[in-house]
Amino acid sequence: MPGLQQPPLARATLLDVAQRAGVSRSTASLAFSGAGPVSAATRDRVMAAAAELGYSGPDPRARSLRQGRSGVVGIVFDETLLAAFRDPVNVATLDGIASGLGTGSNGLLLLTEAPVVEAGGSLAAEQDSEAHARTASEAARDAETATASPSPIESAAIDAAVLMGCAPAFGRVVESLRRRGVPIVSIEGGPEAGVVDIALDNADASETLARHLHDLGHRRVATVTLATDVERRAGFVDAARDAATTTTVTADRLAGLRRVFPEAVAWSSSFNLVEDGVAAARALLAEADPEADAANGPDAAGGRTARPAADRPTAILAQSDLLAVGVLQVAEELGLAVPGDLSVTGFDGVRIDGLAGHDLTTMRQPATAKGRAAGLAVTRMLAGEEAESVQFTCELHLGDTTGPVPV
Repeated sequence: MPGLQQPPLARATLLDVAQRAGVSRSTASLAFSGAGPVSAATRDRVMAAAAELGYSGPDPRARSLRQGRSGVVGIVFDETLLAAFRDPVNVATLDGIASGLGTGSNGLLLLTEAPVVEAGGSLAAEQDSEAHARTASEAARDAETATASPSPIESAAIDAAVLMGCAPAFGRVVESLRRRGVPIVSIEGGPEAGVVDIALDNADASETLARHLHDLGHRRVATVTLATDVERRAGFVDAARDAATTTTVTADRLAGLRRVFPEAVAWSSSFNLVEDGVAAARALLAEADPEADAANGPDAAGGRTARPAADRPTAILAQSDLLAVGVLQVAEELGLAVPGDLSVTGFDGVRIDGLAGHDLTTMRQPATAKGRAAGLAVTRMLAGEEAESVQFTCELHLGDTTGPVPV
């Protein structure tokens, strides 16, 4: 009848093609795969039947189910991919993973455990300062929502998973993968039963930076940390929050610092972004100005003054180079000379924009080598071989952003 839509035609199946070509289903399957004793004439007949029926070939997902392998390795981040790829360490680590896997993998599937950031189709955490102004109650509510929401790693067709470091939700992700029986390799995830960990000497490396500053005479120091937990609340880290930190990298680097400066003030960032370093440095170095913040917004540059020298740290240790760039930007904004008025250290040793001509004092880590070790571990595990956890070490790079304590 006019106006009525015809129901969509069902997709042709391999069995339909086999019947049209007058062959068995298994023969049709062999014709598509290119394997097995199928004559050219039979293959041509099968392909002609497929073209007539609009059949493009067997569903690769079904083939994966039959073989029990997808040939894909999942790379799990706990932040949005936009944020992840703004971190040069992640890029170098992924390059190493691909190298370690060689030709034994069909590809890498990038997964994110960041539903809070992407809620409503927004990438506000990277692009909107409001993401850094969430209240504790809002963050807690978002964390509960994230826990209750379906995770992409629950259903992704992967043979193994590599968990990228600095993940506050590490334990939750590991448990999810364990339920599926997926082999797991973590990068700086910390010791975990049944998980191969590619570790870094984070505590010792952080202690090395701290002792360098101590030797220069600094005693009033502060640190800007990576996220401490799944709530990702920006703010000062008190004793209770310190004890409840679930991010292994953050905890280890903070522990190394406290071996030298047990009373150091710590500010936790929400994400590993330059903007987070800026917010932290303003909290640590600038005079509070509620009127200016109300008029221009708390993230507006300019209009701030530095705290008196006696009321601000003489050195700031940032737990990443990206965070350190934010600290350097605020020091310039406040008219503080580096290292004359303020010493700044980073962590990672990566090439990064925004250093304004500075050579950052930092710990250089072998990010590509870590990734390669993770890829090799996955390859061994999928081959039924044992893979062992390994630990890499950092190297101190003395730049021009640290100097004697101001007199």
